[in-house]
Amino acid sequence: MIYIQRKLHFLFLIQSPEEGFDTRQTNKKEAEVLPSNTPPGERTWCPILRKRLCIEIHFQGTHECRFARPLAESLLLAVADLLFCPDFTVHSHKRKKCLTESLWTPPTQESVEDMQSIDSCEYIWEAGVGFAQMELLRLLLTCFSEAMYLPPSSDHSVLNPWVTFFCSTENRHALPLFTSLLNVVFAYDPVGYGIPYNHLMFSDYREQLVEQAVQTLIVTLEHEGGATRLPASPSSLEEQESTGPDNLFVNYLSRIHREEDYDFILKGLARLLTNPLTQTYLPNSTKKIQFHQELLVLFWKLCDFNKKFLFFVLKSSDVLDVLVPILFYLNDARADQSRVGLMHIGVFILLLLSGERNFGVRLNKPYSVHVPMDIPVFTGTHADLLIVVFHKIITSGHQRLQPLYDCLLTIIVNVSPYLKSLSMVAANKLLHLLEAFSTSWFLFSASQNHHLVFFLLEAFNNIIQYQFDGNCNLVYAIIRKRNLFHQLANLPSDASSIQKALQRKKKSPDVISRTSSQETISMEGSRPAVPAEPGTLKASLVAIPGIEKLTEKSQVSEDGTMVSIPKMDSPQKPLADQSTVTGTSDTESNSGRDTEVRAASSTSSYWAPSPEWVLSWRSKLPLQTIMRLLQVLVPQVEKICIDKGLTDESEILKFLQHGTLVGLLPVPHPILIRKYQANAGTAMWFRTYMWGVVYLRNVDPPIWYDTDVRLFEIQRM
Repeated sequence: MIYIQRKLHFLFLIQSPEEGFDTRQTNKKEAEVLPSNTPPGERTWCPILRKRLCIEIHFQGTHECRFARPLAESLLLAVADLLFCPDFTVHSHKRKKCLTESLWTPPTQESVEDMQSIDSCEYIWEAGVGFAQMELLRLLLTCFSEAMYLPPSSDHSVLNPWVTFFCSTENRHALPLFTSLLNVVFAYDPVGYGIPYNHLMFSDYREQLVEQAVQTLIVTLEHEGGATRLPASPSSLEEQESTGPDNLFVNYLSRIHREEDYDFILKGLARLLTNPLTQTYLPNSTKKIQFHQELLVLFWKLCDFNKKFLFFVLKSSDVLDVLVPILFYLNDARADQSRVGLMHIGVFILLLLSGERNFGVRLNKPYSVHVPMDIPVFTGTHADLLIVVFHKIITSGHQRLQPLYDCLLTIIVNVSPYLKSLSMVAANKLLHLLEAFSTSWFLFSASQNHHLVFFLLEAFNNIIQYQFDGNCNLVYAIIRKRNLFHQLANLPSDASSIQKALQRKKKSPDVISRTSSQETISMEGSRPAVPAEPGTLKASLVAIPGIEKLTEKSQVSEDGTMVSIPKMDSPQKPLADQSTVTGTSDTESNSGRDTEVRAASSTSSYWAPSPEWVLSWRSKLPLQTIMRLLQVLVPQVEKICIDKGLTDESEILKFLQHGTLVGLLPVPHPILIRKYQANAGTAMWFRTYMWGVVYLRNVDPPIWYDTDVRLFEIQRM
């Protein structure tokens, strides 16, 4: 089997992908197929597989072992048949022969007819395990890996011909195989009966099968639509169209609709994602899975291709069973540059979820699980957990995470109108982020840094306008840090002040100040995030698009429905006019990115801030609501402190809790949500990340090692 995989790599290297898919071969002698140095184990597998291929040809009514269709098609169909071959990969309903006899006895006409009449839907895999299944899935991954040998391209209309053919109507086993793969993945329980250290006493082949199954699923579900390069063949010439055959795996996934199926998938996914978080009194006593990155990609595809599943996930608090492990992985990987892809996929999933109202509502559920993370101890909700983890990522993550700051703050903005009560810890973290991002040297050091301030101010405005009653902690934190808002309103814009601020930047070792973040004792049992060990392998990734391309703006109407806001070529002026005329929040990016400035900064090797540039966005800072709040509440708080001699903040919080700003604040602005929007840039990123994960997870045996992989680069830390 391994030799066959290497043989496929040889075909990739000596021929173009199109030629490799069209190649037809006749019989070859054993000496021509097996080199003299082939390991004994591979000498055993190759004749078995080759004999099976011959059997498949007999099944098709051919009496000679030659391919009547392109080699690639014949190989894929043969592997599909082998995946449901009785006494080889599935248990036979008629056990007439032992496994050895079925492998080595020449095919008879009776056996051929039996195989022809087999309905593979009767042989759907459940939670069982088979070594042959695992090896055949690994062979399929090798066949599908043509994408690795093509350079990254924004043209996502070209489909992988191997995946396209295997997931077409030519494969009569498409439905049972798709169902089997789902069963194998989501029925797997790594803990089993919970016997301590059972994974050390007994080998578990199921985990390897589940890993290969989930990798096969995410690879076959890659489908963006468009023209395929599937060449004409005798079997498919009449059916071939410009758009190519539909991907049946994507079709089946999108058509899952029963709630019991959704429940089975979601509970299985949550069980597997939560597995590495499991804590026991005996150290290392439970099995910990390692394929959580593949699971996150699969969850993304489930939500992307089946919107009913996404709504099912969000309609109950079960979504929190997925949220907590994702936040755990993000927090744990923040210092490890070899896991930057894991950081991105986790943030992308949360960005997708945050575009739905129900996600923000579910975050108000109290957080009581207390998974050990090296974050400050707090008592609050899942929203507090999300904010605290995001703060930790920004303030103590490595530099390569800076492109994710926009996404992290966009998630907070999306959920902010629904957060009923933030804890004091989370409120202080948000104010610390504003303090760090509003320093003059940081604002002037890059053309897009001021957008982070816009996002935070928008989140504050949303909470004040829509959830003021329960958020006395945040209001108190804003009052305590009121100087920040006054400094922003009076930000200097003259050339000399800009130069002085940039000089201070050279003296600051950190991008974000950590001194005033008020760190407290971390959770018990937590371990600090550590960098990657020297020698760790990582796969390179393509750059992600900016937040303006990742998302599209939608406005929440009075009846709760989403109304999409069309994009404009030059958004600054229309947005400014809109905010002044209709009362729309000027936090809606007026905080939006300057496309002209961004393009100029990306094409020019040098960018320098100017007074005109500072004035262009300073006047649009959404400070009206917060300034009005300070104007009303600060005198009241100062008066009550003087009159009653208050020094305890709890008394002030009680006063703020029973206070009201009804009729005193500006007219509430419409809620603006930035929903994730699929585009060519993210499609290319997902393809690169997915195949990089598959490559690194299959290094023993090293299937693709030392081949001409072009989609990404393998780098050593």
